[in-house]
Amino acid sequence: MKAIQVTFDEDLLERLDRQPSVQERGRSAVLRQAAVEYLRRQESAAITARYQAGYEDATSIDDELEGWPSEGAWPEST
Repeated sequence: MKAIQVTFDEDLLERLDRQPSVQERGRSAVLRQAAVEYLRRQESAAITARYQAGYEDATSIDDELEGWPSEGAWPEST
């Protein structure tokens, strides 16, 4: 691991230090977990944005599939 220096507002640092998980695990462990969760949310949002961009123009998909239902051969019902 690499040590880094992070600057916090005094009020935020006091609030953080009052948390039981920070007192048990330490600031570094809690901040590492927060960074992992932040990155996970960012990656999830990026995936969602890519899906939305892919389906943005749904009319083009409908145009591509036009006429295909009449081409299908359906089995007879028994």
